[in-house]
Amino acid sequence: MKTRGAVLTGVGGPLEIVDLELDPPGPGELLVRVHATGLCHSDLSVIDGSRIRPLPMVLGHEAAGEVVEAGSNAEFKAGDHVVLSFVPACGACRRCASGRQALCEPGAAANRDGTLLSGGRRWTLPDGTRPHHHLGVSGFAEYTVISDRSATLVPQDLPLDVAALFGCAVLTGAGAAFYSAEVKPGEKVAVFGLGGVGLAAVLAAVTAGATQVVAVDVVEHKRELALTLGATHEAAGGPDVVAHVRDLTGGGADKVIDTTGVAAVLEQAYAATAVGGTTVTVGLPHPDRTVSLPALNLVAEERTLKGSYLGSCVPRRDVPRFVDLYRAGRLPVDGLLSGRLGLHEINDGFAKLASGEAVRQVVVME
Repeated sequence: MKTRGAVLTGVGGPLEIVDLELDPPGPGELLVRVHATGLCHSDLSVIDGSRIRPLPMVLGHEAAGEVVEAGSNAEFKAGDHVVLSFVPACGACRRCASGRQALCEPGAAANRDGTLLSGGRRWTLPDGTRPHHHLGVSGFAEYTVISDRSATLVPQDLPLDVAALFGCAVLTGAGAAFYSAEVKPGEKVAVFGLGGVGLAAVLAAVTAGATQVVAVDVVEHKRELALTLGATHEAAGGPDVVAHVRDLTGGGADKVIDTTGVAAVLEQAYAATAVGGTTVTVGLPHPDRTVSLPALNLVAEERTLKGSYLGSCVPRRDVPRFVDLYRAGRLPVDGLLSGRLGLHEINDGFAKLASGEAVRQVVVME
């Protein structure tokens, strides 16, 4: 079938909106009509070259839509509404078997190679070139083919522009707070970086019962938004932020979550963590960046530094959990939405994301 999609052909962009030929779904695959896809820094890092991916590529990894056709042996049917997540967990490797589906080995290999979980590609450009898939989703297209292992069923009455956010921002941010940091009632929490992921972490920390949530960012309107979403304090990012956070929390936060992907900010997040506390890093820095930390207090203060990918979540377990929290009014994810765009406006949307003007925009397909 023919569809339109946003293709990255070279580092630096821009994305090109082009006509594509899309092959039908194979065994265990789904043809999905995409309704909404979020603009995330993980897409931006591919555009600017911070994350090396094979090109050309149809971008977009945080999406929701409706199943149009299911290949043989697929777990879904036409008409199902699904959230697409960016790790197509095979369910059988040793990581999946241990409950760590975010670290699925075949899924990671497929994402690295720009293919579906089967190893195939389903796109063709008019000149015959076969573009790659982005993290098994490629949501910046009117229609896409995915592995059914990338999909989670959601209720029909859940707005699909909100549902898209559960595929990355909510899983990654809320999961980092609930599972990686294990925020407990009464704890003090700081979140560095207030994009969609960071604000989802703020929401989850509030839901988990943190008595103090310090929202940190260099952009003032993001800090103000965090306060409306339940943060108790805000702090401007910069050279004085560690002292400020430690002063606000009486010696450091019990749990600190860094979502920025900036090595120097991770060092600040670690320094802002209390004795006995846990620092969780979610953002993806450039591969050549390193972090320098004081080795002594890691032991003497029983400090913990953890990485968190996809919020340590299992999408088919956690998307329904988080949707239930949203529907109960306890995880107001729609507060993250800062704009809805048409596919033709996608490059302007990424410019706003890069400048810090926008938090979480979604491309809504006509």
